[in-house]
Amino acid sequence: MAYPDDLLGEDEFVVVHKHPHWKMLLAPVLILFVVVGGGSYAAALLAPFSWHLPAWIALAVVGAVLVIWFTVAPLVRWRTTHFVVTTHRLMVREGVFTRSGIDIPMSRINSVRFRHGLIDRMLGCGTLIVESASDEPLEFDDIPQVERVHTLLYREVNDDPRDDRGYRGPVGR
Repeated sequence: MAYPDDLLGEDEFVVVHKHPHWKMLLAPVLILFVVVGGGSYAAALLAPFSWHLPAWIALAVVGAVLVIWFTVAPLVRWRTTHFVVTTHRLMVREGVFTRSGIDIPMSRINSVRFRHGLIDRMLGCGTLIVESASDEPLEFDDIPQVERVHTLLYREVNDDPRDDRGYRGPVGR
């Protein structure tokens, strides 16, 4: 999904648009399987009893609440979190009902670093660390293809990317 062009300036283009890495959805999916499997097993155990219908309804309500709270909510949170690098700024937007965001102009970014351990490297993600004119560096966790994002952001901050021989324009354009 492309970032909405109406939120960009006239001469501003999206260079990178990412959602957090899918690894943050592993626990919610595991919880979904445990809730569905455990609820089905409990429903089968309760079937021989005469009061099985109210027990099944209670199991369904508890299961639905658990699935909504621990699976659907993290999925929606993941889907509504955006990490966007444009030709003029770095933007992070997150939230469903209460949206929050941060914009850092490229001219205010002092340095860009990344960090990823063995598991992150195997999964292809990591933490991007951006030092700007603010007091503390900002860390953005679970950025997919963090090394590529680091390189593109560094180019936008320190170089004119159009001077590179290999530059082919903004990603996705």
